[in-house]
Amino acid sequence: MNYLGIDFGTKRVGLAISVRGVISPLSSIKNDHNIFSFIQDYVDQYQIDSIYIGLSQGKIGKLTLKFIDRLHSVIKLPIETVEEAVSTIEANSVFVDNRRKKRDYSKDIDSLAAAVILRRVIS
Repeated sequence: MNYLGIDFGTKRVGLAISVRGVISPLSSIKNDHNIFSFIQDYVDQYQIDSIYIGLSQGKIGKLTLKFIDRLHSVIKLPIETVEEAVSTIEANSVFVDNRRKKRDYSKDIDSLAAAVILRRVIS
């Protein structure tokens, strides 16, 4: 089974895929009017079977739930939420451990967080 992990953000959305158990971060995408078509393209390209979205508390959690409702109306796949507490902290650790360049941090961290979310589900 293939999965898509999503780390929702108001400016950028991190994406990661799991294809036959191998997790790979994708490029983060801008959270704008094209976001659902980009996600649909990834779903089609990687033959995604279900989607996992990190869910936090508070205001961002409420925005994430609205995002999930809109996504569900566009993409007819199972969508589940995963507690995302400290996923960005874990992603930061992966980033540092792999000695990635600081200039790549802002474009990579959201997708690394999405990969952490997927790892929690399929491990």
